Amino acid sequence: MTEQLRLMAVHAHPDDESSKGAATMAKYVSEGVDVLVVTCTGGERGSILNPKLQGDKYIEENIHEVRRKEMDEAREILGVKQSWLGFVDSGLPEGDPLPPLPEGCFALEDVDKAAGELVRQIRSFRPQVITTYDENGGYPHPDHIMTHKISMVAFEGAADAEKFPESEFGPVFQPQKLYYNQGFNRPRTEALHHALLERGMESPYGDWLKRWDEFERVERTLTTHVPCADFYEIRDKALIAHATQIDPDGGWFRVPMEIQREVWPTEEYELAKSLVDTSLPEDDLFAGIR
Repeated sequence: MTEQLRLMAVHAHPDDESSKGAATMAKYVSEGVDVLVVTCTGGERGSILNPKLQGDKYIEENIHEVRRKEMDEAREILGVKQSWLGFVDSGLPEGDPLPPLPEGCFALEDVDKAAGELVRQIRSFRPQVITTYDENGGYPHPDHIMTHKISMVAFEGAADAEKFPESEFGPVFQPQKLYYNQGFNRPRTEALHHALLERGMESPYGDWLKRWDEFERVERTLTTHVPCADFYEIRDKALIAHATQIDPDGGWFRVPMEIQREVWPTEEYELAKSLVDTSLPEDDLFAGIR
């Protein structure tokens, strides 16, 4: 194949691109693939999770601007392009019963209308491959679930001139493959957990595995394992760039890099749609397209 390879990663908030599939994107960038991150919301309602920055008045009052700057830094580190869909963060509702979602937020948008904005991006960028979240959002944040919904509509809709007219959304284009990010999977978590215990080290994954059992989470089918261990350090730098969301001394970084590379040198995906022939399992998101 001589045509430029293009990958689009659709994410809900700034920081999601660095915690889900970041090493994969950095690997493909290094190979000359054109990579675009589409961020659905500005992350305005995200909590300040880094304890070192909690209580900072400037950050609290300018969270939208701060998170944009963090995204700019992460984008530079990963070497990707990035665009905003412009929707407003829905926040993560908490309580019993759950409170209603805030008016005007992303999760309450009309799905087809919101998908139209993503169709516009797809038709402009023309990616052969798109990554997004599964129907549970990876975890049940309203914006992650909405990201799944609009991605599924836009994957088909990008080629549908009747539903999304070319005069408004640009010339039709059909992506070839769509994947769900499945980086937080049980086999990976168990492998790293046991590797740490075998070496006499403390594991941050014990509680994760207990919660997995409590929630009776259905295991996903991991169809595609992309080798990208050489890019784990770039992934971590991009994640740390989202300073309001990530504590550099927190659980994300407790597994030594050499153990991660040795025990689990891949990032995982679930092939959800393919219009090309491919054989599973894969080690390349562009399998069947190259």
